[in-house]
Amino acid sequence: MLERYEVETFLTLAEELHFGRTAERLRVSTGRVSHVIRKLERQIGAPLFDRTSRRVEITPIGRQLAGELGPLVERMEAAVRRAVDAGRGVTGRLRVAFLGEYVAPVLHKAVARFAERYPDCDVEVHEVQLYNSRASLVDGSIDILVAAFPFDAMANGPALMLERRLLAVAANHPLAGRESVSLEALADFPVIQYPEMTSAEFKRDRTPEQTPSGRPVPKGPAGKTFSEMLSHVALGRGVLPVGELTQRYHPRPDIAYVPISDAPPIQRGPVWLESNTTARVQAFVEAAAEANPLP
Repeated sequence: MLERYEVETFLTLAEELHFGRTAERLRVSTGRVSHVIRKLERQIGAPLFDRTSRRVEITPIGRQLAGELGPLVERMEAAVRRAVDAGRGVTGRLRVAFLGEYVAPVLHKAVARFAERYPDCDVEVHEVQLYNSRASLVDGSIDILVAAFPFDAMANGPALMLERRLLAVAANHPLAGRESVSLEALADFPVIQYPEMTSAEFKRDRTPEQTPSGRPVPKGPAGKTFSEMLSHVALGRGVLPVGELTQRYHPRPDIAYVPISDAPPIQRGPVWLESNTTARVQAFVEAAAEANPLP
């Protein structure tokens, strides 16, 4: 069995790849770091790092060990946080965010219900964008996000909103006058893409690579923000599947919104990092569902 300080030293060095920076982060000497790593390597029977006077590189065995130990440590830390939360009750600070102004009213109802029930817990409300929504959950800048499902490797639910899907097209586009279109139409025109860092599962849901019948969907240009994506649509560079609230919050004379007849509704609700399932997060999810019942 490895001691906690050994695991912490190993994972920090695997991240920093520098004995000096590792020692500084852990507030120990570089000699102490070297001693711990040598001890680990003797236990394992193989080098974990290759060291020269100029650089430190992790070995394949070290990389495998770091990949397996990292998630275990995260789960242990999350378990301790949840135990502390349970002992203290729902107090402290909760950071919640929304992605897209159309979910802000839903979030505000949830915050009001939560604050009424747990007055000893402060709630911060933030807005995130497409490019930093997932990163903000991963790095801990926010605890919970109200956004559209799905998010890769994230806990989510329940749905607080359901929206019909529409196809955003330029006002002079051949589809602009239609009463509705099928998902098969996506094979006939370039589809505007979400930013590269957007959840892969989300992109497969919104901008699929093929239609239900298996026809390939051509890719149009990507936008960094949703407004930029709509600008590509207005310029005739492609079409974009969106939720029906986009028509209300982004009315534009140069864009037409056409219902998609055979697409399932978009679901929006709370999303959070599973390892951060604290008592505060669970209490907020419950309050959000109560404040925003679906018909």
